[in-house]
Amino acid sequence: MKMDRRSFLATSLAGGLHAQQVATRPNLMLIVADDLGLSLGCYGDRNARTPNLDKLASEGVRFTHAFATTASCSPSRSVMLTGVYNHQNGQYGLAQGDHNFHLKPNIVPLAKTLHEAGYQTGVIGKFHVNPAQQFAWDTCDESETFDVESLSRRVQKFTAQAATKSVPFYLHVGFGDPHRGPGARFNVNRKTGFDPNEIKVPSFLADTPAAREDLAEYYQAVKRLDRGVGLIVESLRASKQLDNTLLVFISDNGMPFPNAKTNLYDSGVRLPMIVRAAGLPAGKTSNAMVSWIDLVPTFLESAGLPVRPELQGRSWLAAARQEDVSGWDRVFRSHTFHGVQMYYPVRGVRTRRYKYLRNLNPEIEFVHATDLSGSPAWQGRNPALPLGKRLLKDYLHRPSEELYDLQVDPDEVMNLADKLEHKTTLESLRQQVEQWRTETKDPWR
Repeated sequence: MKMDRRSFLATSLAGGLHAQQVATRPNLMLIVADDLGLSLGCYGDRNARTPNLDKLASEGVRFTHAFATTASCSPSRSVMLTGVYNHQNGQYGLAQGDHNFHLKPNIVPLAKTLHEAGYQTGVIGKFHVNPAQQFAWDTCDESETFDVESLSRRVQKFTAQAATKSVPFYLHVGFGDPHRGPGARFNVNRKTGFDPNEIKVPSFLADTPAAREDLAEYYQAVKRLDRGVGLIVESLRASKQLDNTLLVFISDNGMPFPNAKTNLYDSGVRLPMIVRAAGLPAGKTSNAMVSWIDLVPTFLESAGLPVRPELQGRSWLAAARQEDVSGWDRVFRSHTFHGVQMYYPVRGVRTRRYKYLRNLNPEIEFVHATDLSGSPAWQGRNPALPLGKRLLKDYLHRPSEELYDLQVDPDEVMNLADKLEHKTTLESLRQQVEQWRTETKDPWR
């Protein structure tokens, strides 16, 4: 049976595709924002001006409970690119410079598997995982740029070349926004067009003039990101490749502000995920609890390839089109390093209602990433006041276990770990985490 690429993708999403039926495989594209929280109009953020991403959500599926497994750049990206938790794959912390964490030699990235299966593979923009040669990219156009027009042109060139070869492509697109630039400031015009006085300050930040100005710059960077995504999507539409492509938009970790990035609180790991593909309903919202560990199995299923047994996640293609998402109600997380100077190992699990965190070295003080400690939001705070709703002492000095009831405490500030009435819940989640750590051969056991 011969089918075109769009029919292939629709059939794959319907769950009835076998490898021997494959005539032409769909394109696969993963677009990754850098340090973007749920700061989009389609996620209800009234500060945001994101018409292009809002349009993408109206044409696809918007996941409301999508999570990074860790809230730090390189470790998070390593999970989305390998399908293996970062405490397993070796990318324990940042890849660049003196940090120099890198994948273990036995790890097989998604790009290598797809390259061997006949895909034209490429990374354009921010990559930030070591070593690049382990991925067997056909095109490795790596750069950390804030020039979204240039990035879009490079993407268009890659997709056009793949089309001339009549082969499907897998492309990883890494934006630089809304990451902070030099001096822990956002790389935008200070006259942002966002009035700091009109900014709604997130509950995890102290509401100060400095924080408001910082947030105004952040939202300007988010606006630029939105323009860049719009350019890429429209180029695919113009070249008639959009409906042949499974396109996934995500972020690596939360906003680059204290209490968010590098933290396993929801402000650091609950992130946007928008998926567009033929065969998926348009304008649908899914509350399936998914994480970046599930991306590789999903792409493999879309390509008609087997999911290797060492992969920890599972494909969410069926969950994306179904109203019933039972069984998608738990995600694990693992954080160890940001840079070498920021070591704070944590393991945990989140369910619909509860979050459990196990701080493996609670005797040490929580250490900021330098772009957070240098930020106006941190530097301009009043040290005598709480950091959002969390006391500063509780932010810097954490107990061995944290347990939060997210239904009544979405800001995660009332630790229930020592409450007798929550003993059963604590013990159950603790056991789940320890079993998962054993199964994943966590070196920090």
